[in-house]
Amino acid sequence: MFARNFFKGGTKVPHFKNTAECETVKMGVPEKVVIPMLQHVGAPCEPCVKKGDTVRVGQVIGNSDKYISSPIHSSVSGTVNDVAPMLFAGGIYVTAVEIKTDGKQEIYEGIKPPSFSNSKEFISAIRESGLVGLGGAGFPAHVKLSPPPDKKIDTLIINAAECEPYITSDYREIIENSWNVVSGINIIMEILGIENVLIGIEDNKPEAIKEMTRVAATDDRINVIKLKSRYPQGAEKMLIYATTGRKVPPGKLPADVGVIVMNVNSVSFISEYIKTGMPLIKKRVTVDGPSVKRPGNVEVLIGTPISEVFSFCGGFGIVPKKILMGGPMMGIAQYTLDTPVLKHTNALLAFDETTAVLPKEQACIRCGRCVRACPMNLLPLYLNNNSIRGNIEELNRYHVMDCIECGSCAYVCPAKINLVQSIRLGKAQVRQAAAKGGN
Repeated sequence: MFARNFFKGGTKVPHFKNTAECETVKMGVPEKVVIPMLQHVGAPCEPCVKKGDTVRVGQVIGNSDKYISSPIHSSVSGTVNDVAPMLFAGGIYVTAVEIKTDGKQEIYEGIKPPSFSNSKEFISAIRESGLVGLGGAGFPAHVKLSPPPDKKIDTLIINAAECEPYITSDYREIIENSWNVVSGINIIMEILGIENVLIGIEDNKPEAIKEMTRVAATDDRINVIKLKSRYPQGAEKMLIYATTGRKVPPGKLPADVGVIVMNVNSVSFISEYIKTGMPLIKKRVTVDGPSVKRPGNVEVLIGTPISEVFSFCGGFGIVPKKILMGGPMMGIAQYTLDTPVLKHTNALLAFDETTAVLPKEQACIRCGRCVRACPMNLLPLYLNNNSIRGNIEELNRYHVMDCIECGSCAYVCPAKINLVQSIRLGKAQVRQAAAKGGN
């Protein structure tokens, strides 16, 4: 089925799907892992272990009593070396648990398949699994699967668009584990009583479309939607409009239009978790970029330092100038190779000096290209100006908090203005003002 709706704005980006046919390779156990207590949107976890404790695979090592949060589990067996703050690339300190591995990978004795007979027990099991959005957003899955009682959900949308350049993690999940994807979909449909499923895949992935169409052929409630390859097609609101024609109003959520959106890796994990009871302790990561000797898709234990992941892929053929966690449009530049792989890490990209160069900013020529490219109908040039000036009232007036930080505006800007960075600073100013009781 072809998508009949096309969102406004966005841009055409090169695909660079160099690793699409690279089968996932499992990486071994590192000498140590560093597992931060914040790997999700929401409240950070408090450590449940202390220095000197022995831990096993799947054991809870961090938890929180806050609703929007997600427990964190040990990906290895070994001994806790330290519990201390670590600096994230975003400039915040987060408590992290460092574990020296023993190489045995002994499974925690409490690991067993979850049992549930209703939606409440199912949601509780999903929370215990530690699942967050695996497409990169990191939103706790148990919250997403618990819409308010007054919201009637009739459609589950599976996000397999994977519109960012380079990243092929979702594509490989479909090619390698398509039956798990369908199994996870069926579990969610049955427990939550959802009647309709739409699987959105961009048309630059014909083999994924073919495979999902094949495995879903026996269930007429599941439809595969071929999406136009246009960035940011995989953004939640864009995907909802492209597949259903429904528009999520500003400040509203997918549940307000009767929809839940789940990443394809997330629903596949649910299927595996229901069978084994093993919580989220590993992640497929696309490793690519001009500096990487052997690009590929690697199954990595959460907490593995990214330096070891690059080493597993042959190291660097060319000295990297910039390392990104995530894609080139929305990824976060890393200041150290000691950074660990997180739950929602879907790519590690290394760019050499030639490909990482940042062009010099020039004066805005008011061409309006950023406005045309914005899929959220915002005015990036005004957001940029008011962020620089620290004008909170105007930032709110121009709806700075509605920006999804997709980077389309900066990508098309002929003056090469760092619009996304400026808008992020503007958001921070608005939050700070709100915390102080300002506008």
